Amino acid sequence: METPGDYRHVLAPSAAGWPVLSHWCVWVEPQSLEGPAARFQLLWLQAVEAALGQWQEHLPLQRVEDPRRAQVLIRRERPPRQQLPTGRSRASHGRATLNLQITARLGVWRLEPRVEVLISPHQRRAAIEATALHELGHAFGLWGHSPDPDDAMAAVPGADPVLRLSPRDLASLRWLYGQPTRFGAPVPSAPVP
Repeated sequence: METPGDYRHVLAPSAAGWPVLSHWCVWVEPQSLEGPAARFQLLWLQAVEAALGQWQEHLPLQRVEDPRRAQVLIRRERPPRQQLPTGRSRASHGRATLNLQITARLGVWRLEPRVEVLISPHQRRAAIEATALHELGHAFGLWGHSPDPDDAMAAVPGADPVLRLSPRDLASLRWLYGQPTRFGAPVPSAPVP
């Protein structure tokens, strides 16, 4: 049932429940800021940083330099075309892929989401930022799409790129982070190698 002010009814949990954490480690693919492509790499990085800043206002995020320590990995890469059930394929400028893993942190085994986010550099800066804002929403647990084009998590973007989280995005995020989750909690035993 849709609650006015949010879109919780379209959010889906993973097979292990709601994939949320109380604290996220984020790795952003390093950019080579020299040479002829430096300007475009810097534009991509600035757009991704702006989107991360939006989420960081509402979630505890920590940047890490080692991708093995991250739950969210952001790569400067155009996603491969997605095959549709109709046999056709669809191109996109961004994609978030969720995997579940058991990870040792501070000597304790924990269930964690691990999300790879691909953001295409072949867009205008505002479009890169809007794509990153949307795909990071998936990474931080909003696995679903809003029917409202004014939301960052809109299924179909409107005419103008959404560069700020809407009140409905934030209400949905608050609802999600109020749900019980097994993610981040210790698991009873270490995984079998």
